[in-house]
Amino acid sequence: MAKEKRMNVLMVSLPLQGHINPMLKLAKRLISKGVHVTIATTEDARHRLFRKHDSDASSEIHLEFFPDGLSFDFERNDTNSLINSIESKGRRNLSTLITNLTKAQDYSCVITNPFFPWAIDIAAEHGIPCALLWIQASAVFSIYYRYFKNIHVFPNLEDPNEKVNFIPGLPTLHVRDLPSFMLPSNPEHFTRLLKHLYQSLDKVQWVFGTSFFEAEEEIVKSMVSLTRFYPIGPLVSPFLLGETETNGVSVDMWEAEDSCIEWLSNKPTSSVIYVSFGSVIVLSNKKIKNIATALKNSNKPFLWVLNPGAERSNDKEDGADELAFEILKETKGKGLVVKWCKQERVLMHPSVGCFVSHCGWNSTLEALVTGVPMIACPEWTDQPTNSILISDVFKNGVQAKSGEDGVISAQELERCIWEVIEGPNAEEVKNRAMEMKDLARKALQKGGSSDKHISQFINDMIIQNSHP
Repeated sequence: MAKEKRMNVLMVSLPLQGHINPMLKLAKRLISKGVHVTIATTEDARHRLFRKHDSDASSEIHLEFFPDGLSFDFERNDTNSLINSIESKGRRNLSTLITNLTKAQDYSCVITNPFFPWAIDIAAEHGIPCALLWIQASAVFSIYYRYFKNIHVFPNLEDPNEKVNFIPGLPTLHVRDLPSFMLPSNPEHFTRLLKHLYQSLDKVQWVFGTSFFEAEEEIVKSMVSLTRFYPIGPLVSPFLLGETETNGVSVDMWEAEDSCIEWLSNKPTSSVIYVSFGSVIVLSNKKIKNIATALKNSNKPFLWVLNPGAERSNDKEDGADELAFEILKETKGKGLVVKWCKQERVLMHPSVGCFVSHCGWNSTLEALVTGVPMIACPEWTDQPTNSILISDVFKNGVQAKSGEDGVISAQELERCIWEVIEGPNAEEVKNRAMEMKDLARKALQKGGSSDKHISQFINDMIIQNSHP
């Protein structure tokens, strides 16, 4: 009997924190089942993301880097230039890297994320089976699929009030609730990238969702006739699942302020409002003022992450830091404002009672796994759809409604805080959050829905490799 061949998987990702981290977490799951994993991303990630993580990640995950065609000092917040350069130069460099890697070993699969669709073409050119790791909600994949594949005729996307009532598993949506990358106001390079992705799906053998079946059951079932879709999440750090290991599971762009945990430990159970809008969003001063006012008026302890990007705001009449710290004086010690924190440890802390979030997908998954009720304050991309999932599908939180100016008022945010923490439906929201937590953890346990999907993928690779 021939010796069973070891499965080698090559993962490819853009060098963004919210893209790399799901890859790392899937890598850990695959490694636990005996698969060898290599992650390839662009050279600048070596310096920005992995500078302190090489020793942690490389013990189990092999890291490879290729040039994206831009100089190291180029400001990569210019996503148009970044995507264009990767398409024209980076893809060629990735192909060269794969050629060199395959001289030493064969790969059973290339797994790419949605924002590197050129990797699908490259995998096909090298004759390697390809999988897509979808790093947003299954619902968002379903919407994009139906739009870019012309499965349904969508209404006028110029009108935010037009209704969309044909997406299985979702309530009636308005155009303003759709993921923004399909809207006319969206930067053209993102739309072009997604068109490329969905045009290339016929070359993809597996699509993995970072969600889990029980969270979006009706949505996932509705896609059976469309494509091969396996929910394998929630892809979160083992720490959030009650395991002790945290090293090598995620990367962070900024230094976390450890004062958060000590501060939380001095607060009553489920009393603290945690506010964070992630690593990318830059809040205008008006939004900062509204959040500050709502937190002050709530008269509850709060931990507010005002990320380092805030200093890049175009709204310069006051500095963001000055605004935030001014409110600290007025709340008489009830709040703590930091530039960054270890969000996983914060959400796991018993003092946290709710999470005011932009509802980015990674943050939403972390809230689901920890059972923390959410207040959804979406900004762009998949976040408007995620907020509908939170309020109407998961039912583990509420959605803050924007005014005509697109800004959530202080009064609206204050109302949502009251509703989640002490309103008549607060207990129901808390119970539902805990129910989702239990379902999320069971999905990843041995024999759970996500664990079965990962095992099925590995079996598929073994079968493919047994036929030369």
